[in-house]
Amino acid sequence: MEKKNFLVSIIVPVYKGAETIGRLADVLVAEMSPRYNLEIVLVNDGSPDNSEAVCAEVYHKYPQTVKFYSLARNFSEHNAVMAGLNNCRGDFAVIMDDDFQNPVSEAIKLIDYAVANDFDVVYTYYSEKKHSFFRNLGSSFNGRIANLMLKKPKDLYLSSFKIVNRFLINEIIKYEGSAPYIDGLILRTTNHIGKIEVLHEKRATGRSSYTFKKLFSLWINSFISFSIMPLRIMTGAGFVFACLSFLLAIEIVSEKIFNFTDHLPRGYATLAVLILFFAGIQLIAIGICGEYVGRIFLFQNKRPQYVIRKKLE
Repeated sequence: MEKKNFLVSIIVPVYKGAETIGRLADVLVAEMSPRYNLEIVLVNDGSPDNSEAVCAEVYHKYPQTVKFYSLARNFSEHNAVMAGLNNCRGDFAVIMDDDFQNPVSEAIKLIDYAVANDFDVVYTYYSEKKHSFFRNLGSSFNGRIANLMLKKPKDLYLSSFKIVNRFLINEIIKYEGSAPYIDGLILRTTNHIGKIEVLHEKRATGRSSYTFKKLFSLWINSFISFSIMPLRIMTGAGFVFACLSFLLAIEIVSEKIFNFTDHLPRGYATLAVLILFFAGIQLIAIGICGEYVGRIFLFQNKRPQYVIRKKLE
């Protein structure tokens, strides 16, 4: 099959992928090299297993096709993707995970669709997602927040498996903040967006590394775009106090209705609920303002998006 006259970069953020990344590279080279001018960009995101050594072996096996960057610590998936985008040469870049949930055949389908329709970005969606219930719930919540905060089209699923063209790559990598949110950068840049249905398989090995903490952080980044943990705790405390006021209101109303006790002085219930509720709202407001101020502080101090400790290219 004659190769097409454009370069495709496959960007793979690697985290706990030692058991799968070698096989993934083999399949990518076997199925894609005959069809496209191919570049595979592996970014080890501070993985605690031996992913770095495995990625280095993959590079030495395919030195003309593979580029490898190992980050100095775990910066998060979106930062690892930014490292890949900053170091890829492709006319198109496919962003995909290392867990085989997105088959290589579907990546080929995605590339051909993007090229034929001249989109800046093409997102994928699934008729059935093989994630856990918790992961699906988090994705659904993040999507609803993106609808509200980022003006995302309601029928668009922000999948991590997508393709972007060179125009969009060049715009995304202009961002210098320490906590990038790739989908937010895409949505603020273009509305020339496509989508295509693809298959979604079960993970080849292991479990998803997305914990509640990481999903919450992703939500905060999509909402505000940066990160300060102490102020985030204040925001959480505000929600707790607001909830406590609600529970207290229920308890007091129940006491009044069912006559559990008759010792409360007149006006106590209203005063207690109002104090707790507004204290919670104030803490939420202070926390959100603090997030913005803290992120400006981090930007001024030039906190890096990522630090490359080792590269093979």
